[in-house]
Amino acid sequence: MAKEHSLFSSPGEYKSGASFGTHEWIRILFPGFFFALLLTLLVKTFVSRYIEFLPGPFEAALLFLGVMVTSGLMMYARETPKRRKAFQENQPSKYLSARARTMKDMEVMDDDQSRRLYFYILNNHIPALFHEKIFFFGTIYSIMVQVRRTLFWFAVIGTGAIGFQLSQGLHFMDQQGLIAFTLVVWILYLLNIRYNKADRKMQENYQDQIFWLQMNNELVEAVLRRWRSGLRP
Repeated sequence: MAKEHSLFSSPGEYKSGASFGTHEWIRILFPGFFFALLLTLLVKTFVSRYIEFLPGPFEAALLFLGVMVTSGLMMYARETPKRRKAFQENQPSKYLSARARTMKDMEVMDDDQSRRLYFYILNNHIPALFHEKIFFFGTIYSIMVQVRRTLFWFAVIGTGAIGFQLSQGLHFMDQQGLIAFTLVVWILYLLNIRYNKADRKMQENYQDQIFWLQMNNELVEAVLRRWRSGLRP
């Protein structure tokens, strides 16, 4: 959702433009760092037993940085959080399309049109405090989804690695590092599911925006009529 802000923003239109870039970089770097960290631990506890790879401090730091940025960009580009139910429900743009259907002589808007109108209102009329809140909770939500998926797949890989080594005659006592790593990852994954508040906060964030639109009904109707008359934002 954050990408679409830049499509409608103009110089001076939104004073916290720097915050947008900061939050987007956090969405890239934090999940990437977490992935690179878990990958490093998996290499030390499992892969290094079969592949000898001992880079120097500079090479190791450069490799870690490369994996962090690359994996972060790949997760960011996939936009996985946008396909989740908590992200798609109660979108303020859907409220606008529903509101348009109640107005006389108003054409039905598709999802793209309603999103454009929503971001027009957001960037030009909704107070800046809402922008900060949207960016903050959107960032937290995105990070938690990526962290949860990363934990799950590393837990599965770690479990599979333990099973593989058992099949090769390696006893549990010889896999203490890998077992500890896998156990911690599973625990973190389960805690992430059990105590996850990101979905609820995202919904509260949407509800706050919808409430603001409801409280500014005249403005919403004026924007919708401008759209209807061909004055696209």
